[in-house]
Amino acid sequence: MVDVSSSVVAEEEGTAGWRRKRRNAFLWIGATLLAVFIVIAIFGRVLAPYDPLAQDLLALLDPPSSAHWFGVDGVGRDILSRLLVGTRTTLLIAVLSITIAGVFGVAFGLISGYFGGLTDRVITALMDLLLTIPSMVLAIAIVAAVGASATGLTVAITVSFIPPLSRLVRGRVMELREEDYISAARTIGMSRARLLVRHLLPNAISVIVIELSLLAGQAVLVGSALGFLGLGVQPPDPEWGAMLGASREYLAVAPHLVIAPGIAISLLVFAFNALGDGLRDRFDPNQSA
Repeated sequence: MVDVSSSVVAEEEGTAGWRRKRRNAFLWIGATLLAVFIVIAIFGRVLAPYDPLAQDLLALLDPPSSAHWFGVDGVGRDILSRLLVGTRTTLLIAVLSITIAGVFGVAFGLISGYFGGLTDRVITALMDLLLTIPSMVLAIAIVAAVGASATGLTVAITVSFIPPLSRLVRGRVMELREEDYISAARTIGMSRARLLVRHLLPNAISVIVIELSLLAGQAVLVGSALGFLGLGVQPPDPEWGAMLGASREYLAVAPHLVIAPGIAISLLVFAFNALGDGLRDRFDPNQSA
């Protein structure tokens, strides 16, 4: 006779083991890819075979070759060199934007979720107002007002990502503030600031880290899109989105110009998303069921 209960247990253990492997795979793939990009960002100028601004007018639009692995752009610059050096700009803008957005978004979410009342209504109304505007439209408006530069790009991405993070943290804090240990902390006279920093923030940190890693991938896309439109880092400085934008007029005769920056953007976005998915599955396994 077949032992049905043993078969069910074995199947559940096998499924659980597969889920653990999947979680670890996403986490390690994302972390490894991101580590590679960080190394390239730090040592890009050392790794670049040519000066990213140097022009070879005899090799305009040359396809990939042993001399130029990824080819040459429309003004004679080595694409691989510009890609390697531009990694620092693209990654730095994304990370800096998400870091600043994290600071303000978490602060607004903590204050709004814990204090409630008028404070909550004012902050929520402001965040809702910003959320009614599509993030790309809001980013374009901000960078147009601040100016097309790395600074303007950073400000635009930062402001675009504060509202969703604030709402997420607010919801988590509203759940936590009803817990018994929060009530006990209030009873013994713990100050609000200490309660926010010592109890609410640590218990919301996993949600914050996961959301930031996922938003970082979106930041790369938004930054590249603005660079493509000419609203980001200005020529001749290398930046992946700007490289795509400058290559579009040569797409019919030299399609290789868009392949390298396009793949680089896709891989960096995938790295952040894989890392975020892995962290989410690690901290909240129930969501990966």
